Amino acid sequence: MTTKAGKTNAQPEAEKFPRKAVPVQEGKTERESARNMATMVTSPELAAYRVIDGAERKSGIGDQIDTPSLLAVLRDQATAVNSGNLAQAEAMLMNQATALQSLFSRLADRGMRCDDAVPFECNMRMALRAQSQCRATLETLAAIKNPPVVFAKQANVTTGPQQINNGVAAPSLAGENRFQQTQLSGGNNELLPDTRASTLAGFTDTPMEAVGKIDGAKVGRG
Repeated sequence: MTTKAGKTNAQPEAEKFPRKAVPVQEGKTERESARNMATMVTSPELAAYRVIDGAERKSGIGDQIDTPSLLAVLRDQATAVNSGNLAQAEAMLMNQATALQSLFSRLADRGMRCDDAVPFECNMRMALRAQSQCRATLETLAAIKNPPVVFAKQANVTTGPQQINNGVAAPSLAGENRFQQTQLSGGNNELLPDTRASTLAGFTDTPMEAVGKIDGAKVGRG
């Protein structure tokens, strides 16, 4: 009975320590297990976990983080956004804007307490940068809450292959024939005579008048 009691008391003691191993589902074959490992390594939740774990490693919070639980929470947040629930994203942006506002106030206060120009400029530059990031964060939050309306130019599309764009002039094609097309007769489709051609362009001779009698000098015969 002592042994059973010892085992019973050891289980709750082991559950107090957070799990640090990354959970990877074991496959039926070695190839499937390797693919599951590759899927976990390239997953977005593991990338976020590595950043969080590195940032909180020296703060004391990292020792209390349970790796499988954190991965599950990150995965649930991504699933919520995928389904259209942006509550977490909106809360994140609002909290970031508040933190940036606090950072701006702290740096501006430190800058105003400086008597030298160099520390004053350094603190005020960082304060204004935090203020700019706070403004950009609030603009992003406003865009999520009220998406901007996009006005597109109207286009009337027919049921056939033709499309008519209102207000758009069709560009002239390069090499377009600018000469007037030759008219065709309605009967046998023969070319009509060109009455605009000059006389020199034709092959018919101009009618000439008869030459009058020429009176020459009379020469006597010897």
